[in-house]
Amino acid sequence: MVALNEKPGLRDGYSIRTFPRMKLVVLDGHTLNPGDLNWDGLHRLGEVTIHERTPPDLVMSRSAGAEIIFTNKTILNRESILVLPELRYIGVLATGYNVVDTGAARERSVTVTNVPGYGTSSVAQMTLALILELTQQVGLHAQTVREGRWAASPDFCYWDRPLIELRGLTLGLVGYGSIGRAVAELGIAFGMKVIVHTRTPKSGEPVTFTDLESVFRQSDILSLHCPLTTENRGFVNSARLTLMKPTAYLVNTGRGPLVDEQALADALNDGRIAGAALDVLSVEPPCGENPLLKARNCLITPHIAWATRAARSRLMETAVANLRAFLDGKTSNVVN
Repeated sequence: MVALNEKPGLRDGYSIRTFPRMKLVVLDGHTLNPGDLNWDGLHRLGEVTIHERTPPDLVMSRSAGAEIIFTNKTILNRESILVLPELRYIGVLATGYNVVDTGAARERSVTVTNVPGYGTSSVAQMTLALILELTQQVGLHAQTVREGRWAASPDFCYWDRPLIELRGLTLGLVGYGSIGRAVAELGIAFGMKVIVHTRTPKSGEPVTFTDLESVFRQSDILSLHCPLTTENRGFVNSARLTLMKPTAYLVNTGRGPLVDEQALADALNDGRIAGAALDVLSVEPPCGENPLLKARNCLITPHIAWATRAARSRLMETAVANLRAFLDGKTSNVVN
């Protein structure tokens, strides 16, 4: 292990090579590491300044002179990238890299990397947690017990909403990447039939591939696991929600803009679907006028599916490994 006062080199499977101390800036480190991880891997590679959060008006001043910049959700637009002459590398502390103008970075020969795959198990677990909350109502009933309902009950048990067994139900997935596959495995373990719509169906999978309309029509629980593109933005709209069973649930741990939020709120409030559980919204944090915040039978969590300590540790390790590879003249998770 390299002590912080040593001249850094590349070890742990990389060729050992020394290089001058560089200026590294982390623009928004709090979400990845609120204090339960450490930044030692980056400190070994350069002189690191870590900002918990960076508002837009401070991006330029905090990035000035940096050769290496890490960002999670802080935007690095074309104007910023083109006027930072020392910049050589941008590491996105997430899988999605839309916060960086990759075209401008390419023009400047600035390498941009991301961290794919670190949260597969955690996001799949969160998806099932939301499904179980919709169908088993654990949180609701635990709260009624805390409020004294059970102590005052004339019966040995009670339930305020229907309790739904997953075995035999149809789980529909839109998207079948690593997270979609992990969710399918969990659904199958619960005895569910899994149907999938994806652009790239594969043979030999324990699921049934079908068209998008059939997934909306047949699913008892419909879960979104596709990337956001210009073509599918808002594809969960009023017309498609009308295809769903009135007993069906919608789950979204993918990307908020996949859903037309007013259309979903209307479908929930009108009883056209039974409920929804969302870990992502189109604008985060949401504005107070978001119609889903007060919609009937709508569970919303604050984009935490990715945030287990195990997943964040993998993210941190991969981010450091990406930079080490770059400094060693290799490529790892380069997106531009």
